[in-house]
Order: sequence, then structure tokens, then C-alpha cells
Amino acid sequence: MNRRLRGNIVVVIAALLAAACRPGDPGARSVEGECVVLLHGLARTSLSMEIMAWSLEEAGFTVANIDYPSRDHPIEALAPMAVETGIDECRENDAQVIHFVTHSLGAILVRYYFTDHELATLGRVVMLGPPNQGSNAADAFRDVPGFDWFGGEAGLQLGKGDDSVPRRLGAPGFEFGVIAGNRSIDPVTSQVLENPDDGKVSVSDTRLEGMQDFRVVGASHAFMMQDAEVIGLAIRFLQTGAF
Repeated sequence: MNRRLRGNIVVVIAALLAAACRPGDPGARSVEGECVVLLHGLARTSLSMEIMAWSLEEAGFTVANIDYPSRDHPIEALAPMAVETGIDECRENDAQVIHFVTHSLGAILVRYYFTDHELATLGRVVMLGPPNQGSNAADAFRDVPGFDWFGGEAGLQLGKGDDSVPRRLGAPGFEFGVIAGNRSIDPVTSQVLENPDDGKVSVSDTRLEGMQDFRVVGASHAFMMQDAEVIGLAIRFLQTGAF
């Protein structure tokens, strides 16, 4: 399939999802002047967040869908690289409020960055499948040949051991909600995870002190950011502060 045809298909799917997911919640408000930074997960690209991006734009948000080299650097370097790129892009569009929707590793980058940075215009954060307590999968497969290539330095930092970045971060000081998946398309990895899980992260390991709302959906880790229910919940949280 050529790139142009694929792009047209993505646009059509995104428009249909946006129409299906646009919440009619009476608590929803105008989102004019609000920008959403999208941060993909480990070993993914911004293309994985494209349907989410289109849906958010249909809901009225400005979107900065950020691509960053997740396998090339540790979390300490990736966090400012990805987060600040998103903030700068939103500011270029005169955003008055800057939200984040993150998948997997993306949530850890936001948590790490805002541990010692402040943003006066920071809005809400939606975390999709975040390994907030680390993931047993990173520990179980770290010595398997090829894992360090696939996951890079950041992948090795997502476990539960002494070098776990998520486990040494404190509770966030911003408003956030968590969406966890409970369906797996990866039976091998699921064997080392506490059930229920999404194929990469256990539902219990997505939880984090201070979250304003929490929801478990029937989606897998690999595709939850493209799931219609997940997109609708993310939009609702950004608009209302609840799922």
C-alpha cells in the first residue's frame, strides 16, 4: 500500500472515530486555545498516534504529535527532548493550555520531566498503558539476545529492579488519569505478567498515587491508542477531568 493511500485511509478512519467518540458530556467545555502533546511508546513512532491526533483535532484541540528516538537514548535524555519539543510546538500555535496524551514510555517521560520542571500552562495528562510501577516484562527479557537492541537503554529502565526509573519517581503534581488495557495479543510476554495485563504491562502496574480517574478497557497495549473507546475516554478526560 502506497503512503498516499494509507494516509487517506487514516484520515477516513480518524474522522469516523472522532464522530463516534466526540463526547456529548454536559460538563464538556470549549477547548479553543488548548493544545495536546502526543507522546508514543517504546519502539513506536508518531504514526501510531495519528488516529488519536485526528480525533483530538476533530474535537477542537490543536495537536503536536511528537516523534522521538525512543531506542537511542536513556529516559533522562528522552524526557526533555520529547516533552520540550511538544511544548515548543504548542507555543508556536499560541496555546494557552498544554495537555498531554501518552502511550506507555511516553507517560514516564512526562513524569520524569515534570519532577523538576514547571509549566504554568500545563493542563491534564492522560496515560495509556503506562508502566508506572515498572513492568516485569522488562526484567524477564532484559538478558534475551536482541532485547537491548529492540528496547534500547530506555527499555532496560522500565523494569522493577534497582535501575527502574518509574519506581523512583514520586507522585505527579499535575492532574492525570490512567487507562489500562486487559487484553493481550502477546501470550509469551503475558506469561511473566500478573493478570490481567495488556501484553506488556499488568493492570496493577499502571496505577499511580494521585490519579484523578482510572479505567480498564478491553484493549491490547499495542493498539490501545487507536481504540475508539480509549480515544473517547481521553477526549472526555481532557475536557472534564474524568473518564
